[in-house]
Amino acid sequence: MNAAEQAIGLAVATKIAALVNLFKSHFPDAKADLKPWSNDRDTRDLIDPDSIDIAFHLPGWSRTLQSRSVLVQIRFYDDPATDRRRLIGLEAAGFTHSGEQWRLSTIDSWQFRGQVEPNAAMQEKLRQFCRQVFELFNAIETP
Repeated sequence: MNAAEQAIGLAVATKIAALVNLFKSHFPDAKADLKPWSNDRDTRDLIDPDSIDIAFHLPGWSRTLQSRSVLVQIRFYDDPATDRRRLIGLEAAGFTHSGEQWRLSTIDSWQFRGQVEPNAAMQEKLRQFCRQVFELFNAIETP
């Protein structure tokens, strides 16, 4: 679900802002898009209500990232036993005008898969960003 729609309450809005700052600390030229999904009926049917989705657009095609935009989806699970929302994983995907180029999932093996992949240094930056997101969302309870 679009991050802008998930920013209900100060705690979640603060975490979304921190998430944007974390990404920009690794990729300073990126511009955050808190509404990456269209608001049409077909798109709404596909959106995961238990995720926070943010796109980051680069000023041009990045040779090192092999993409023009990176979509970040943070997935949660509402644990009825503890009445807490828990982060279960993060997915990031790089896109160009011709579609998805690569994907990284922390739910699986933290490996990059796709037609092309970012260079080794960028892969490590993206993994570090993912680790920081886990720290951010595990440090303070999410309502």
